[in-house]
Amino acid sequence: MMLPLCVAVLAFSFVPALAFTCQDDSCLSTLKIIRKYGYPAEAHNVTTADGYILTMHRIPCTNTTKPKKVVFLQHCILCSSAVFVINGPKKSLAFVLADKGYDVWMGNARGNIYSKRHTALSTTDPRYWAFSWHEMGVYDLPAEFNYIFAVTGRPKLYYIGHSMGTTMMYVLLSVRPEYNSRINLFISLSPVAYMSHIRSTVFRILYGPLAHALMKMGFNDFVPQNELITKLNRNLCQLHSSFGAICSNVLFLIAGYDSEQLNQTLLPVIFGHLPAGTSTASLVHYGQSMQTGDFRMFDYGPEGNKRIYKTNIPPRYDIEKITAPSAFFTGANDLLAVPTDVTKLVNRMPNLVMVYKVPFPAFNHMDFLFASDVMNLLYEKVLKILQQY
Repeated sequence: MMLPLCVAVLAFSFVPALAFTCQDDSCLSTLKIIRKYGYPAEAHNVTTADGYILTMHRIPCTNTTKPKKVVFLQHCILCSSAVFVINGPKKSLAFVLADKGYDVWMGNARGNIYSKRHTALSTTDPRYWAFSWHEMGVYDLPAEFNYIFAVTGRPKLYYIGHSMGTTMMYVLLSVRPEYNSRINLFISLSPVAYMSHIRSTVFRILYGPLAHALMKMGFNDFVPQNELITKLNRNLCQLHSSFGAICSNVLFLIAGYDSEQLNQTLLPVIFGHLPAGTSTASLVHYGQSMQTGDFRMFDYGPEGNKRIYKTNIPPRYDIEKITAPSAFFTGANDLLAVPTDVTKLVNRMPNLVMVYKVPFPAFNHMDFLFASDVMNLLYEKVLKILQQY
């Protein structure tokens, strides 16, 4: 239902969008947004063991003489590092942490707008897109962490993931448990592993029949970001646009209805940076979790599984190996990380030091990033537990 509506909207707004001139944060890269607000910004490239070239963005700490504590932020699916800065100073997590003296690093998962290079493969090669969030956890995070340890000289870091950013870390710490000792504290904002109870109709379709159909048809690059699409999105979501309400409703359909915490003026900026691209296989992998009710490696079918895993079904991720101190932050109105699924994950985490439910009934999946009152509702609590580890 959502896709035909979007197609119609795009068709009607095609001409004005082409004439639209962007002069705000919706047009700026992550680095330019950071610098616009007076913070230092750096880009760092790292190559994974399987050849993907990733770009990390950094806000180096400059306002303290004390040893710098390193914190790493990892974005959700179809997102980029931009989600941690586009809510502006005092509200964006990266700026909040930088103001507190942290050395802030932001990852960009393979296949998004900032991490689309490879040492041997082009993005037109289907082999480039043969990955899901499993490879992001097993290859991307270790490459980024090792680079950060080398550059900063710090032996450990703090990790904060949102949605897929949490999934990636569950993968890493269960498959490569040696990294548990390198994590001061692992914070999950909207923990996503088990998914059989998700209430987002959009993502039930996206992760289920749509993603499978696209993969079978050879569409391996899901919603690649390009200038025309982002220009259309920005134009549609302007407050003066007759389609402005559609943008907020699309966000609510995906994440959960919460008009009180949505800053309408932020919509063009959000949709100027989302979607940032990923592999169709990443959506399919989530769809498999949704269908099985389990948290397992990618299912290649009986023959493929036998060849890759030596078993008919994919191995289960061993959550019990995640020994790093972990804290969960959840929202009652989160349509993707719903209480039943989160509880299942909680019961398997061996070193969970906090489970915090945001004290606002309508708090949804994207409020973790963009809520108008996110500082009081969430980030003050995040800062407090960071200080304890």
